[in-house]
Amino acid sequence: MSAALTDAELTLTAPAQAKMQELFSQVDATVQGVRVFASPGGCSGVSFGMTFTDAVNDNDGVLECDGFKVVVDDGTLEYLRGVEIDFSDDGEGSATFVFNNLPQLPGGGCSSCGSGGGCS
Repeated sequence: MSAALTDAELTLTAPAQAKMQELFSQVDATVQGVRVFASPGGCSGVSFGMTFTDAVNDNDGVLECDGFKVVVDDGTLEYLRGVEIDFSDDGEGSATFVFNNLPQLPGGGCSSCGSGGGCS
């Protein structure tokens, strides 16, 4: 059974909640929530993304918001604990969700991705 997430584990700012509510008003009713996921690789070590999901699994944590759910599997939650998701829109076509307060992960930073190009 999925577990409820607390504010200590994951939060959304008011702009992020408003944008999520807007997006959920435009999707099919079978969508259960937005899944936050982690992908290894690159100079930062781990990158994060979000996608709509039609399933909530037993190993997922769920943050219930007004009109939508944020779903995070237990493996990803280890990277996201204490993170705040924000939404930024500069009004010039550069709108994005932003992950604030990301913890420093071991193995991240320059030279860890093996590309040989270094970070600039």
